[in-house]
Amino acid sequence: MDSQKTSAMTPSHTHDHEHGHDHDHAPGDACGSAPKAASRCCGTASAAPAPRDDTLPAPAAGETLSRYRIAQMDCPTEETLIRGALKSLDGVRALAFNLMQRQLSVVHADGAGPAIVAAIKSVGMEAVPADGTAAPPPATGSAMSRWMLAGAGVLAALSEAAHFADAPTWLIAALSLAAILACGLNTYRKGWIAVRNGELNINALMSIAVTGAVLIGQWPEAAMVMVLFNVAELIEARSLDRARNAVRQLLDLAPQTATVQQADGTWRKVPASALNVGDRVHVQPGERIAADGEIEAGASAIDQSAITGESLPLEKTVGDAVYAATVNTYGGFEYRVTAAAANTTLARIIHAVESAQGSRAPTQRFIDRFSRIYTPAVVAIAIAMAVIQPLFFGVAWLDALYRALSLLIIACPCALVISTPVTVVSGLTAASRRGILIKGGAYLEQGRQLRWLALDKTGTLTHGKPRQTDFAAMEGVDAEQARRIAASLAARSDHPVSKALADAADADGLRLLAVEDFAALPGRGVRGVVDGQPYVLGNRRLLAEQGLLDDALSTHLDAWEAQGRSSVAVASATRVLAVAAVADTVKESSVAAIADLHGLGIRTLMLSGDNQGAASAIAAEVGIDEARGELLPEDKLAAVTLKREQGRIGMVGDGINDAPALAAADIGFAMGAAGSGTAIETADVALMDDDLRKIGVFVRLSRATHSVLVQNIALSLGLKAIFMVLALTGYATLWMAVFADVGASLIVVANGLRLLRARVS
Repeated sequence: MDSQKTSAMTPSHTHDHEHGHDHDHAPGDACGSAPKAASRCCGTASAAPAPRDDTLPAPAAGETLSRYRIAQMDCPTEETLIRGALKSLDGVRALAFNLMQRQLSVVHADGAGPAIVAAIKSVGMEAVPADGTAAPPPATGSAMSRWMLAGAGVLAALSEAAHFADAPTWLIAALSLAAILACGLNTYRKGWIAVRNGELNINALMSIAVTGAVLIGQWPEAAMVMVLFNVAELIEARSLDRARNAVRQLLDLAPQTATVQQADGTWRKVPASALNVGDRVHVQPGERIAADGEIEAGASAIDQSAITGESLPLEKTVGDAVYAATVNTYGGFEYRVTAAAANTTLARIIHAVESAQGSRAPTQRFIDRFSRIYTPAVVAIAIAMAVIQPLFFGVAWLDALYRALSLLIIACPCALVISTPVTVVSGLTAASRRGILIKGGAYLEQGRQLRWLALDKTGTLTHGKPRQTDFAAMEGVDAEQARRIAASLAARSDHPVSKALADAADADGLRLLAVEDFAALPGRGVRGVVDGQPYVLGNRRLLAEQGLLDDALSTHLDAWEAQGRSSVAVASATRVLAVAAVADTVKESSVAAIADLHGLGIRTLMLSGDNQGAASAIAAEVGIDEARGELLPEDKLAAVTLKREQGRIGMVGDGINDAPALAAADIGFAMGAAGSGTAIETADVALMDDDLRKIGVFVRLSRATHSVLVQNIALSLGLKAIFMVLALTGYATLWMAVFADVGASLIVVANGLRLLRARVS
C-alpha cells in the first residue's frame, strides 16, 4: 500500500509582496465611494493590483501592520485613489487591498497611522481601524438620501412637465437645478476627486455630461439623467450586495451562544466567541454546533451540509469529530472544544473563500487591461465627434456636443468591469456551498480545461484501511470454527492484516476463543494455543516453514495476490484450515466518479506506491484509463509533468508523498479537507469530504462559470456597441445612454448571480 499519509500539502503558487509589484487583489465586484450609497466603478488607470493580506511582508523593527475598514472602498477606482494618496507618504512600505471586505492592510513605520488616515480622508474616504471581525454589510443609501432622491425625481418630472407645457424657461431651469442639487452633489464631489487624481470614472463622466447638457440648455434632460443615474446606482448597489453577502452569510451559520460546563459542574450559556480549547459543551437536538470539537458523551446524526456539502446526516459517536455550524439532528451529546472560534473549520473556509475572491481570474485581468485602453479611447472619440462633425459633416455644434455627451456616458465600462468578479464570486460561493473550496478564480476558470486527472490510490480511490474480502475453509473443515480460531489469533496482533480479520469477525458477532502462549513471528505471522491445540496465522512464508504450502494452495494465493490482495492462512500443526484475503477496498463513490469524469472528456491516471498488480486491479475495478504502481514521490512528479504535455492536468491526493505531484499539477485537489486545516490552507481545491464525485461537480461549475463570463462580456460589449452607433448617428438621448450603461450592468450582475442556483451536481 501507499506510504503513510498526512494532510500536509504544497501550494502551487506563491506571491511577491513588495509594494508596487503586480499582485492579486480583491475584485471590484461592487463599487462605490460614498458613505451613503455605493457608487459604481469605472476607471482608466487602475494601478497594479495589491498583494493579498496574507502575503504582506512581516513588519520589521520600528514598523507596524495596521488594518483599516474603508466603507467607501469597493473597486479598483477607489484602490487607485488610495494608492496614489499613500505611495508618496513617508513610512509606508507595503499595501494590501481586500476590496471584498473593504479592508486595507498597511505595513508602515511606527507613528505613521494618523498620516495614513489623513491621506485617505483627502481622497474623500474614511479609514477606521479594523477590529478583526467580518466587514459589516454595506450601506446602500440612508433614509435621508433616499427621500432626497425621491424628491429629486418629483422635481425632474415637474421640469419635464413644465417643458411640455411651454412654461417659462426660468421655471424649467429652477426645477431642473433643484433636482440636480438634491441628488447630484455627491456625484459631482466624487467626480471632482477622480478628475483631480487623474481618473475618469463614471462619476466624472456623468458630471461632465450633466454639466454639458445644462450649458446647451437641455435642462429637463440634465435633471432626469442625474436622477436616473442615482436610482440605477442604488439598484445596482443592492444587486451587487447579493454577491458580496453570499460569503458573509456563512458567518450566520454559527450560533451566537453555547452551553458550557463550568468549574463547579453546572452548565451556563456563554457567547460562542468566548469558547476556549478544552471547554466541554452540551448540544441539544436541533441545535447548531458552536465550535469544532470531539464527542465525549452521547451520539447523534450530524447534518454537515454547511461544511462538506453532504446531503445526508452522518452518524457520530464518542471520539468522532464535529464541526462548527453543523446541525445536531436527534440526540443530545457533549463535546470537548478542539479549536477556538477564529480557528474552526468554518472560519478557515470563510478565510479561504475571501482570499480566493481577492485573487483575480485570468478573464478579469484581461478585462482590467482592456478597460484601461477602452475608456480613454472612447473619450477621445467623443471629443473628436464634438469637433469633427460640425466641421466636416454639417452637424450643428450643439447637436454634435449632445451626441458626444451621450457617448461619454456610454463609454464607462462598468458592466464590463463588474461582469467577471461578480460571476467568479458567485461561482466560488456556489462551490463552497457544495463542500468544494476553490482557492482562486484562476482555478475556477482552469477547471473546464482539464484533460487529465491523476489520482493517488490509497485514501483517494480506496478507503485507506484494509478489510477482509475473502475467507475460504479447506475441504472437510468447519468454516465457522476455523474463522473463530483465526480471529482469536488476529485479535492479539496489531498488524493491519490481523486487524482486518478481527474487525470482520467482530462485525459479524463471532465469539472469540481464549488464546494461550501467544507469540508474534516477525515478517511471517503469529502463533498461539487454542483449546490446547497449537495454531499459526500467517503468510505463505510461514506456511512454507511449517511444510504446509503445496502447489494447489500456492496457486490459490497467487490468484488473490495478482488482484492486489494480501493473503494469510490459519493452520494447525498438521494442515491448513482456511485461507483469507485482505485488501484496501474501493470507495463506493469511486466508480461513479471516474465514469462521470470520462463523460466530461477527462482521462484518468492512477499513481500508487503499491505493487503494479494491486494498482492494476484497483484501476480495472473503477475504470481508470492508466495505472502506474511502485512509484516514489519523484516518480509521481515525473508522471504528472509528462502528462502536462497533453493538456491541463489535475492531481488528487491526501498525503506528503503526493505533495510534489500536487505542486506540479495545474490544479491540486485535497481529499477530506474538513478535518485538515493544512489542506484547506494549501490546496488549490479542497474537497471537504471524501467524495471524489465532487470533482465532476467542480468541472461542471467551471464550465458554467465560463459560459456566464462569455455571456456577460458579449452582453456588455454588444449593448455598448449598439448604443455607441446610436450616439454617433444622433439617435441616442442622454437618458437612453444612462439606461444603456446601467442596464448592461444590471443584466450582467443578475446573470452572474445565476451561478448561485446553478444545477451542476
